[in-house]
Amino acid sequence: MGEQRDNTWQVEVFFDGDCPLCVREIRTLGRLDRGRGRIRFTDIAAPEFDAATHGRTQADFMARIRGRTRDGEWLEGVEVFRQLYGAVGFGPLVALTRAPGVRHALDVAYDVFARNRLRLTGRADACADGACAVPTERPAATASPTA
Repeated sequence: MGEQRDNTWQVEVFFDGDCPLCVREIRTLGRLDRGRGRIRFTDIAAPEFDAATHGRTQADFMARIRGRTRDGEWLEGVEVFRQLYGAVGFGPLVALTRAPGVRHALDVAYDVFARNRLRLTGRADACADGACAVPTERPAATASPTA
């Protein structure tokens, strides 16, 4: 997903490049990063992506957004977004999302979204019997975080 300066990234985001909502968010983050390389973008729907190399299953990555800090700490759910938006300079907004009532509301809202993400994006058939899988065929156009 574009040139990545490995020595400057602060957080890596593992996103579903086949999810229209996810791609829109990733593009926004890419623009906000302004080529500074503070975010490493990893598309879990890319044919070369192998979840096992990260000690996870593809279903783990499909179930909830995942991220990783530069020091190797794994993140998931809303905390990934906090780290991403903090990396692009939205620290004061991120701090508000940590307030007790706000934190809980965001966590609950994200959990509902994550459970229904494929259905909401018209991709319910990507999960069968609770096991999510990456489609074997990808659309011709791929997303770029700065496109």
